[in-house]
Amino acid sequence: MSDDVVLAEAARSPKPRAAITAILFEQWDAARHKARARLEAGAPGVEVARLYAAAADGVIDTLWRFTAEHLHPAPNPTEAERLSVLAVGGYGRGVLAPFSDLDLVFLRPWKTTARSETLTEFMLYVLWDLGAKVGSAVRSVDEGLKLARSDMTVRTALLEGRVIAGDTELGDSFLARFRREVEKADPRPFIAAKLAERDLRHQKAGAVRYRVEPNVKDGKGGLRDLNALFWIARSLSPDSPLGEATLRDMLTGRERRLFREAFDFLWSIRCHIHLTSGRAEEKLTFDLQPEVARRMGWRGRGDEPAVERFMRRYFIVARDVGALTRAVSAQLEARGQKQAGGLARLDLTRLIPRRRKRLDDPAFVAEGGRLTVAGPDVFSEDPTRLIRLFAAADAQDLDLHPDAFSAVTRSLGLVSPALRRDPEAGEAFLQVLAHGQRPYRVLSIMNETGLLGRFLPEWGRIVGQTQFNMYHAYTVDEHTLQAIGVINDIARGKLKDDHPLASVIVHRIADPEVLMLAMLLHDVGKGGDRGQLEDGEIAARRACERLGLDRRRAELVAWLVRHHLALSDFAQKRDTSDPATVRAFAELVGDPERVRMLLVLTVADIRAVGPTVWNGWKGQLMRQLYAATEALFRGEDAPTDEPDPEQLALVARAESSGGAVLARPGQVDATEVAIAARDRTGLFAEIAEVMASAGADVVGARLQTASDGAVLDRILIQDGAGAPYGRAEPRRLKALVSDLERVARGESAPRRRGDPTPSARRAAFDVRPVVMIDNQTSEAATVVEVSGADRPRLLADLARVIADQDLSIRSAHVASFGERAVDSFYVVAADGRRLTSKSRLAALTEALTAAVERAPEPSSSRPRARASMRDVSELRPG
Repeated sequence: MSDDVVLAEAARSPKPRAAITAILFEQWDAARHKARARLEAGAPGVEVARLYAAAADGVIDTLWRFTAEHLHPAPNPTEAERLSVLAVGGYGRGVLAPFSDLDLVFLRPWKTTARSETLTEFMLYVLWDLGAKVGSAVRSVDEGLKLARSDMTVRTALLEGRVIAGDTELGDSFLARFRREVEKADPRPFIAAKLAERDLRHQKAGAVRYRVEPNVKDGKGGLRDLNALFWIARSLSPDSPLGEATLRDMLTGRERRLFREAFDFLWSIRCHIHLTSGRAEEKLTFDLQPEVARRMGWRGRGDEPAVERFMRRYFIVARDVGALTRAVSAQLEARGQKQAGGLARLDLTRLIPRRRKRLDDPAFVAEGGRLTVAGPDVFSEDPTRLIRLFAAADAQDLDLHPDAFSAVTRSLGLVSPALRRDPEAGEAFLQVLAHGQRPYRVLSIMNETGLLGRFLPEWGRIVGQTQFNMYHAYTVDEHTLQAIGVINDIARGKLKDDHPLASVIVHRIADPEVLMLAMLLHDVGKGGDRGQLEDGEIAARRACERLGLDRRRAELVAWLVRHHLALSDFAQKRDTSDPATVRAFAELVGDPERVRMLLVLTVADIRAVGPTVWNGWKGQLMRQLYAATEALFRGEDAPTDEPDPEQLALVARAESSGGAVLARPGQVDATEVAIAARDRTGLFAEIAEVMASAGADVVGARLQTASDGAVLDRILIQDGAGAPYGRAEPRRLKALVSDLERVARGESAPRRRGDPTPSARRAAFDVRPVVMIDNQTSEAATVVEVSGADRPRLLADLARVIADQDLSIRSAHVASFGERAVDSFYVVAADGRRLTSKSRLAALTEALTAAVERAPEPSSSRPRARASMRDVSELRPG
């Protein structure tokens, strides 16, 4: 049976809308199944996107024929009744993701007529019945042209317009008129609007290109950035398909190849995201990453899982997209089609007519407030200028001109072993790193060009590298560059309020070059066969030797890289009020200069992990360890963490009442709860259970038990939104205090509340549990460190296991690293001594491991990936 016969029968049915919807659903489903099969077979992403667009084209064409020829036929329509259906935007370009919107324009010659209104309305209703998301507009020819002159969004959509149904002559003549107007118009306002729109989009999606959960469509380095280049190219050559004539002029053959490869790769990812999530999701979240990597055929290699290899490739492509954007910007400026604008900032010098100003180095000139090269042979004549260019940019506080950026990327082949060992190049590099005005900005641009990874091969191995965990918000290279920026901000006094100690001691560090090199190289061992720290130490020593450092300084850099986690581990996972802990840390470090360097490195490292990772509680723990270690080096007694007057009064009140609780705002973004009571087995387990039942998230805890059995527990808690517990709902804090007072007095705890459903993002991680028993760190207690998947009630479950083993908790230290919790307990047996029985230690380890593994089953059937354990803990017993 022919299509026309089928459509005619559907038009004669009692319910024509339902009839055509059923026909179109079957047609669309078959076409989309074909596109999905091609995607799963590994077809290029753009090809798949075109198949999805073609599927929509077929549906709309059939719907038009049904509506206009069978349901509401007009054998001789009047001129006013002519109607054309245009696809615009991305759909107009002929590409769609599985759940993308259909952007349509219903075009009429002039005023609307009853028939055109009927056709438009019926078609839209059927498309909605099919579940399509439709962005539609109904316009006359004059209205469309008028809007395109004043509204850059409308102009953008129409640049990619094409006729897909209806009166072809009407649609084609309109698009031809529109393109003639575009060709005659000044392109600069449109280009400026697109670049401003891009900047706003980046700001909303995350201005950093290297966030580990990127937005594939709207993020920096995503599809929209490539689309923006298409739009600009099309505005300059509107009659050229997809602006190819302009792109051919602006980009080299290699850059055009990168352009095509990036489009294919990003479109493949976007289509897989839609199909995996079952909706128009554009963010590549943790729960989607392992499944998309699997669908795209990625496999693990050595210690690097498939998901991390896949994400590294994503970020390298995102970097390439940035380089393409800059290359086009350089060409636009050369043609005078774009107002000069910097890569990183805007200042008043940009408003002055552009002049070329010679600098001390004749190879470089300042042009329009930015640094560029004096000629095409600057780098081939002297490759050290590749590095000196960036030193000059920092010294002059100038941004890099897109011409210079492109010249660097096209000269990377000049980076040779001789250049890497050249003293002048090494000196210029260290000047930027350790003495520069804006090392984060300059090194970031150097990284974007690819030069940093070529000059330092150790760095090249971490470019775009991710760690599949929820702790790190950025790729390894971006995290490191941000940490360098943090040290620079600390040294300039910009972070005094957050880091008062680091802001003072950074100026007492004798060798800032060693400090900054250690920061630059601290993570280059990630993914190595020997482990992050040992491989990092080896790589750092090799890099320093090549840069010309003497052996003593190179060894100090290597030592700092090897031990850059030590201060954080001791401060957050051990009891710094225990003299044995302080002695062990001091013996590891050896001298005050290393302590100073480690403190600054640790502050910057943690702060650069992500925007919400650093808090005052961590700062307080690190300052306490620093003060205790410094006192030990001076031969003095370490300062003690004594209770304040309010807490002493609380202990006194507990003596008479049996238990007392005080809640107050903490020194950090959390509520501090102090609990005074008499010690008993299971007390902390009951406290943790009450807090879990109340929905309080423990972010830090210090437990103190006096020799007479008096207990003072100080616990920092937040609500589910990461705010101080009780700030939004004071009644919840009041109820929690009441329940805790009952527990402190030995009364029954309130009824347990059900656990919340685990999030899909957390369920994506396969977190291996680790239980470590240490009888050497403390002379008075056995240290038990438990690491595993973080979840509600984990702390309570662990504390209950310890109580059930007839052990008392003398001190507890709670830390979290994204999806992983690391809780440390100082425990003693009933006789008040360390636990030494091998059988009891084995039973404790088995019970704690079982408690960690007792987690809710993930609700999603998607594959899980092993969570990265890098920089979780480097403390080992012994």
